[in-house]
Amino acid sequence: MNYLIDYYNTHDEDGRLLSQHGQVEYITTQKYIHECIEGCHGRRILEVGAGTGRYSVALAKEGYDVTAVELVEHNIDVLRGKLDGTEAITVLQGNALDLSAFGASSFDMTLLLGPLYHLYTFEDRQKALSEAVRVTKPGGFVLAAYCMNEPTVIGYVFRKGMLKEVIENDLLTADWHCKSEPKELFELSRVEDIEALNRTVPVRRHKFVATDGATNYLREMIDVMDEATFGKWVEYHLAICERQELVGASHHTLDILEKLPE
Repeated sequence: MNYLIDYYNTHDEDGRLLSQHGQVEYITTQKYIHECIEGCHGRRILEVGAGTGRYSVALAKEGYDVTAVELVEHNIDVLRGKLDGTEAITVLQGNALDLSAFGASSFDMTLLLGPLYHLYTFEDRQKALSEAVRVTKPGGFVLAAYCMNEPTVIGYVFRKGMLKEVIENDLLTADWHCKSEPKELFELSRVEDIEALNRTVPVRRHKFVATDGATNYLREMIDVMDEATFGKWVEYHLAICERQELVGASHHTLDILEKLPE
């Protein structure tokens, strides 16, 4: 866990999401958050792994009743610094693997937009997803974000010339699945890994979305686009981000799950 805390004590996640290439992921995720919450009967949102509050604070300022749970104390301090005291938000330090502070079926929507990046065993990932589903009302939504395997193989292993190093450090399986440990920080998924997790919880998939699609492959180009061209890139991306043949090649994905009736 120290690797994770050290990383987020120095990493500028807000800066990433505010860059033009980072805005694509943020805009896309917000689009689907709003689509889902507007279809719920209530407005109670839990964000697990809220980070510095990029989503939680924005949603609270829109008038939603938000509970933000975050592991890293530095991130909590940054999050609290964004509040002016008028927001309906509760901020707690906690862990995605233990949401026992909350009763079953407490929230209309649960956001799991970061924890599954940093859990390295199937058992831990299943526990985090199971806890998120447990605290969500039947008919409510769990939105779970993942980092995908293939963009790392393409962009890091080959484009950045790291093939020799990753082979020497035994970081690839025979079928080109990246191996991850805490010191690598990010657990990388394939579509079939995510589907295996979903089979362990009482949900049905509502949508499975490529939240940045081809954007990160072209980040240098996208960051220098003029406003009009960038607007058209976002328009194009949103038009194709639900096409399932593209999802596995996206750096980030959003799995939108509806909790089944009990």
